[in-house]
Amino acid sequence: MQVRRINTVDTLSLRRDVLYPDQSLEAVKVEGDDDGLHFGLFEQSALVGVISLFIERAGARFRKLAIAPACQGKGYGSILLSHVEDFCRRERISLLWCDARDSAFGFYEKRGYVYDSAPFKKGNNTFRKMKIELGQTSAQQFSVIPAIDIIDGKCVRLTQGDYAQKKVYNEHPLEVAKEFESIGVTRLHLVDLDGAKKGSVVNWKVLEAIAGHTNLVVDFGGGIKKEDDLRIVFENGAALATIGSIAVKEPQLFFSWVRQYGAGKIFLGADVKEEKIAVGGWLETTELSIYDFLASNIREGVHHIFCTDIAKDGLLQGPSIPLYKKILERFPGIDFIASGGVSNIDDIYALQEAGCNGVIVGKAIYEGKISMEELKKLMK
Repeated sequence: MQVRRINTVDTLSLRRDVLYPDQSLEAVKVEGDDDGLHFGLFEQSALVGVISLFIERAGARFRKLAIAPACQGKGYGSILLSHVEDFCRRERISLLWCDARDSAFGFYEKRGYVYDSAPFKKGNNTFRKMKIELGQTSAQQFSVIPAIDIIDGKCVRLTQGDYAQKKVYNEHPLEVAKEFESIGVTRLHLVDLDGAKKGSVVNWKVLEAIAGHTNLVVDFGGGIKKEDDLRIVFENGAALATIGSIAVKEPQLFFSWVRQYGAGKIFLGADVKEEKIAVGGWLETTELSIYDFLASNIREGVHHIFCTDIAKDGLLQGPSIPLYKKILERFPGIDFIASGGVSNIDDIYALQEAGCNGVIVGKAIYEGKISMEELKKLMK
């Protein structure tokens, strides 16, 4: 799957067939069409989605988002819209809007769009203007995100998720976080391994200390199984909640959290073994493919995603670049962070070249495979 620029004429057939089946091709053109930027979503060689973007003085407007009927319900609309949103961010366009049909209100709400007008009629359809403020995201630059894993309040690392293969690196995680911040790190991946084992958040005081004494943007995961866990995580300073197993085992509960808190506050973790989703601290491999799992979540508006190949994690043998390329080829619009297997600085450059938006790095830093000086250079 690929998103690429197309011309006005290429959009018309799909526009007409999906949105105005009784109209001529000429009738589905809009004013200034030839001045717009048109994007097509291709599945192999077939054009399955189109969207048109019109840049204005105060922002940008998109129009005529259309997905082929056979491909609807698969998250393709989210992929196309994510591509347009990322394009606007790269071009420093901060406001994006559209006149949304009433049948699409829910779709845009999930993505963080808000209403900017009362309902109005065009022909037989009801519309409302909906807009979104586009902030800075990792789509604009490659992010290196150090990980701090916590057991008994201490900074540790496991090998392939095995609690018996634990190594303590520092008894004071706040010291580690401050050291990262001192070299320019802005984002931290904080994992409550005690919480993951217990099934509820345990090390929230470590989160509180780091969020309260640094300016790091912290995503926090491990043990988030219920509403109270989410409340504790956000109240103690996490910018994002990292969630994995619940998204697999109780997807409707997870989707309700996405709707309640917004997709921008959720960091979906996908642990993978041979392209199948693993849960329960990697002890259980499901029959759910990574691609079906991501598609169902993207349909619900989720777009911050990281993926760990459990065959690689903690072994310092290199990341699963072929897997990540396949994921990015199918879902080109997501904010995708690689995790696991990074062994040296070249692995990070390779992941950037592969199209990832960032990487979570742990053991390679703590074992000195990537020096703090090398890490500092990546922050520039």
